[in-house]
Amino acid sequence: MNLNNKYYILRHGEAVSNVKHICSSWPEKFRNPLTQHGKEMILAVAEMLKENHAKHGHAIDMIFSSPLLRTKQTAGIVAKELNVPVKFDKRLREVGFGALNNKPITQIRNYFKNENDRISRNFPRGETYQQIVDRMHAFLKEINKKYRGKNILIVSHKAPLWMLENKVQGFTLAQGLKRNPEELRIEKGQIKELH
Repeated sequence: MNLNNKYYILRHGEAVSNVKHICSSWPEKFRNPLTQHGKEMILAVAEMLKENHAKHGHAIDMIFSSPLLRTKQTAGIVAKELNVPVKFDKRLREVGFGALNNKPITQIRNYFKNENDRISRNFPRGETYQQIVDRMHAFLKEINKKYRGKNILIVSHKAPLWMLENKVQGFTLAQGLKRNPEELRIEKGQIKELH
């Protein structure tokens, strides 16, 4: 995919669900804001982006974010520091865990024999990995067609972001799982250039 803009991806900062080891998707079943540590993580990212702009002239022109509370807060902190508007898009939301939403992470991890099963199989009333890739790719194609020469920040969640990154780099989901084991995926509060 030819990128008409420079894209940066940012995973939300540490949230209550991360501390409690609970999966939280949509609909949000409990208030799941950033922790104080999570806010500090994101403030550091925003300051780094501000310094980058001052040194190199690369300003973030716009921010797109998942509408879940933790990503809204993440995007809001960056937007405030950079004085940039935020647009929310439901295609950037967390994995749809379906009936397992709000359950312990261990229950999610134990649901399938291995992660490759998640490519085409879903949680009850939830999403497959392929469905996540499809919605993330549809989002990127749309904004890539609409804008030219912009610096765009995308604020989302771990799985959607590493899947989007792999798609842009031309890897299938199976290849992406092989080259991106859990410990190499985007961390809370981590920002990366998408290319």
